[in-house]
Amino acid sequence: MLKQLLAIVLLPLIAALVVGLGGKLISRQWAHRLTIVGVATACILSINLAFGFASGQISVIEHTLYSWAKIGQLNLQVGFLIDSLTITMMVVVTFVSLMVHIYTIGYMKEDPGYQRFFAYISLFTFAMLSLVMSNNFLQLFFGWEAVGVVSYLLIGFWYKKPTAIVANLKAFLVNRVGDLGFLLGIAGVYMVFGTLDYSGVFQQVNSGFNDLEIVISDTAIWSATTFICIGLFIGAMGKSAQVPLHVWLPDSMEGPTPISALIHAATMVTAGVFMVARMSPLFELSEVALNVVLVIGATTALFMGFLGVIQNDIKRVVAYSTLSQLGYMVVALGASAYSVAVFHLVTHAFFKALLFLAAGSVIIAMHHEQDIRKMGNLKKYMPITYVTCLLGSLALIGTPFFSGFYSKEAIILAIENSQLTAATYAYWCVLLGVFFTALYSFRMFFLVFHTQERMDEHTRAHLKEPSMVVWIPLVLLAIPSVSISWFIAPQIISGEFFNVAIQVAKSHDVLSSISEMYQQPFALGLHAFITLPFWLAVSGVIVAYIFTVARPAWREQLNLKLNFINQVLRENYYFDKLYMNYFAAGGVAVGNKFWKWIDAGVIDNWIVNGSAKTVASISGQLRKIQSGYLYHYVLVMVVGLLAFLGWIYWRALHGTV
Repeated sequence: MLKQLLAIVLLPLIAALVVGLGGKLISRQWAHRLTIVGVATACILSINLAFGFASGQISVIEHTLYSWAKIGQLNLQVGFLIDSLTITMMVVVTFVSLMVHIYTIGYMKEDPGYQRFFAYISLFTFAMLSLVMSNNFLQLFFGWEAVGVVSYLLIGFWYKKPTAIVANLKAFLVNRVGDLGFLLGIAGVYMVFGTLDYSGVFQQVNSGFNDLEIVISDTAIWSATTFICIGLFIGAMGKSAQVPLHVWLPDSMEGPTPISALIHAATMVTAGVFMVARMSPLFELSEVALNVVLVIGATTALFMGFLGVIQNDIKRVVAYSTLSQLGYMVVALGASAYSVAVFHLVTHAFFKALLFLAAGSVIIAMHHEQDIRKMGNLKKYMPITYVTCLLGSLALIGTPFFSGFYSKEAIILAIENSQLTAATYAYWCVLLGVFFTALYSFRMFFLVFHTQERMDEHTRAHLKEPSMVVWIPLVLLAIPSVSISWFIAPQIISGEFFNVAIQVAKSHDVLSSISEMYQQPFALGLHAFITLPFWLAVSGVIVAYIFTVARPAWREQLNLKLNFINQVLRENYYFDKLYMNYFAAGGVAVGNKFWKWIDAGVIDNWIVNGSAKTVASISGQLRKIQSGYLYHYVLVMVVGLLAFLGWIYWRALHGTV
């Protein structure tokens, strides 16, 4: 079993190192062969483990490979924790990564950085696997940072493109803000529990842990657990792009489309959701932290959906969809429905990867044109992409019987059952979000695949379905996008699947009341046709159809009437300007002042140059008495001798000689 686990995590790393360091010795063909074999093997082994868990042949595995340092009572080690939560992530990460690897053969075939790109995405897969398979906070942090570093390389893959360099630097810096909170949370874990091993922390929590109090002042006392959870969640806000640390994710579209699919569907942005679910025993101790999670997630779900409505770049529409859906997952975490958050993570991974790769297929056919206003009627030329994109869009908006319906419906029902203070606000946000999800999804779909053709003659003449390596991953991703919930929903909602991997306090149980209805997925799908979320989704599709297909002129009229709102949305609620013009510019201004006052003023002028000037001034005065005349020197000697004798006489009078 240990060899199998090592193979899963190390094969993508070995393939990445061989391809990345092989240089010209590794041809383009061997670059994709080696990395695909490594990821495919990891995927097959992960699925085999999943079947073993499902059948009961394999139980929870916790194994320490080795301890690499011991500082006092702190034992720093490398190891694995393999339970149902870990295996779920392993299967999702490796399967989506495999589809992206295959797709990349067609998408990047003419790119001069072909080998480098395959090395990066294989390394990205290794980083995510090391994160989800860890059994301690330090190894988790290693995977956390490794994912961030490789995403920096991938977003800026086209390093000669200025916007790509700005985007990867932005992603890197924004995530450093989140990582500061994450480090404080990990430091708090060690301060309170005296260990960084998951098992040691969770064992103390489950054995009657008494929360510590952090005294800030005579009137302000913080709960140590609340401090830890909020610190950890700030890290999740960075990785999973929650307001206000969301600004890097739309700009990550500057990277090639395959990496957009991998980042947004199965790796980096899901790391924060996974981490909070893993830390469920801790978060259950703090309702303050849960309310913070609820508010942040609900705000992201609704307000990022607003931004999706005005986007004209096909990849940015899907990117803002990711932001909104991540908000749904975070809302589920805040409602203590951790298993539902992971459930939506799984379904979202498949249909979001499908939508991104379908967008990439359109971009290839359109000769890398990404503006949906320059497309139209592509269903005539790209039937496979059309059908698979339609299936992905239906899953995204929560159409009954599709995978996204079951996970999104569970989130709405869970938050409706929550008794937390912020639950009402969160409920209305996710409910309204259903309408806007349908609106921006089908606005894009209709503009791209329906309506009149708006491309130029040269593009129209060459429009066709891309090669098999591009559309086969679309078909393979469409299958779970439609049907996977039928197989996993009953076990996940009932709590059977995640069992001890996720812990929920009895007072926070929001799923037991809906568990029975999820045992009959078909009946639940039929019931959805009379529910409010379904009709909100239908309304969104109808509004999208009216403003894009039936009455497109109305769209322009509405834009004129809502110009102020459009301006606010186009400026991303002014977050970018706030950060650039105030935080970043303010930091630069403060730095310049300190440089001027301290570095240039105190250190250079006073200490360095000042000391030199002082010595020069004194020596200049002393030089004046060095006249070279003998009688001057005799005079000085006589005066000096008289002064010395006077001093001796004065000492004698006072009895000190």
